[in-house]
Amino acid sequence: MRFLKRLIVVLLALSVLLVGILFTLHNMTPVTIDLIFITLPEASLSLWLLGAFALGGFVGVILSSVMLMSLKTRLYYLNKKVTSTRQELNKLRTTGLKESV
Repeated sequence: MRFLKRLIVVLLALSVLLVGILFTLHNMTPVTIDLIFITLPEASLSLWLLGAFALGGFVGVILSSVMLMSLKTRLYYLNKKVTSTRQELNKLRTTGLKESV
């Protein structure tokens, strides 16, 4: 089972590498990217597209990490509040039992 999993991962990595090489070979046209205030230097279309893809992935990972940290912080404080509330409830329950005796 472990061998099969490694084989699939290796085949998948090789296929992604092959597609990347073919993509690069078919998109060698030099282009200049003109942003409104700045003009980026001339480079192949595949370089600009792969760069934009990588930058988008990086920004996505960073933004999702920030969101995840925010949610984990909120969860920590809510768990702390639940623990405090449970302790208070147990204290009130035992106080009610002591008074009725």
